[in-house]
Amino acid sequence: MRRATLIIAAAVVSLAACSEKPQTNAQGVKYDAAPWSGTSTGANSGTQATAGTAFTAPGWKVGDKNAWQQQLKVRTQNGQNDYTRDN
Repeated sequence: MRRATLIIAAAVVSLAACSEKPQTNAQGVKYDAAPWSGTSTGANSGTQATAGTAFTAPGWKVGDKNAWQQQLKVRTQNGQNDYTRDN
């Protein structure tokens, strides 16, 4: 009797994971915008907005991929290279 109870308990515990609901995305795939597309809200209608936040590097324009990549190189060089870092 005790052995049968243990077998049933083990079966219940092992099958508990089978009742988990599938984890699907009901809304479908959401694609991010390119990082250089900026966070502009379009408030400046008719003209190209510069970015939309106070954290934008000066001189960078929304959609300028080359300037975005150059800024990343500069930030990496200045922030991670101890020989060129200002003290």
